[in-house]
Amino acid sequence: MGLSQSPFVHPCVQCGACCAIYRVEFYWREGEPQDSDHPVPRSHFDEKSPLLRAMKGTSGKHHRRCVALEGRIGEKVGCSIYSNRPTPCRAFAASFENGKRNPRCDEARSAHGLKPLQRSDWSDQTPVSVDSVRTIEL
Repeated sequence: MGLSQSPFVHPCVQCGACCAIYRVEFYWREGEPQDSDHPVPRSHFDEKSPLLRAMKGTSGKHHRRCVALEGRIGEKVGCSIYSNRPTPCRAFAASFENGKRNPRCDEARSAHGLKPLQRSDWSDQTPVSVDSVRTIEL
């Protein structure tokens, strides 16, 4: 009997900490269907200024949690608007996802009682961009 290799599970779908600690602000045009290929749904953001919008749930000083985050942090999470998430979310990389530590990822994980990701969390795996990971079924 041969050994079967379990499929790679991207660490982000077992985390979600960044979605529940940081303010997510983005340029106003990202929420306009005529100006964006992946517009953020109007129901998911607040106007912050004439040029900036922010994901609902991320602007408060305490108990931040993006309105699009589904699931339980540190266990199983997903983004309800994954294909329409704003640029800051698309640009945020997990520690060592691209071979480098991301202190912001480590900080978010620590704030939720999770250990920082290590290079070994990606070992024996082909680095997979989180863009290739679809939302999970909860």
